[in-house]
Amino acid sequence: MDTQERHGAVEVPPARTAKEAGTAATATRGGPEVARQPLWVEEPATRRRMPDPVRRAAVRAVIITSLTLIQAMVAFLASLTGSWLAFPMVLSSVGSTVVATWSVLDVWVTRQVWNQRNGVVSVPSSSARRLRRERRRARRAARTAERDAARIRRRDAGRRLSRA
Repeated sequence: MDTQERHGAVEVPPARTAKEAGTAATATRGGPEVARQPLWVEEPATRRRMPDPVRRAAVRAVIITSLTLIQAMVAFLASLTGSWLAFPMVLSSVGSTVVATWSVLDVWVTRQVWNQRNGVVSVPSSSARRLRRERRRARRAARTAERDAARIRRRDAGRRLSRA
């Protein structure tokens, strides 16, 4: 006599997929079937990916800034211990701070340049174009109404003169 037969379980055919195997395993244990959720759920990105030149500049800035912070910490600790290495490290830390500031400014400038060159996407469905189109229609309608009102005034003015 098999263990499953002793516990009164029904024979389950072999599962084809991993999901069916998990369901089959819970069915043989006699427990309730629980829907398994995936390990993670992919969500759409909330922000668009940075352009490659800007990303390169940002990575460069992060590496330079982190090395500058490490160098400043070593200079500080060397000056606390009174080591001969303290003075050269402090001088190089000042120079590295200038370079790190320059690299962060480079990220900002690269981002601005990229936005100026490639930032405006002009597609028919863009909201800016739709707003311009609506404003243009409103201006045309206003001009047409003005023209019609002027035409009516001219017609009425001519009649009044002939009657008087």
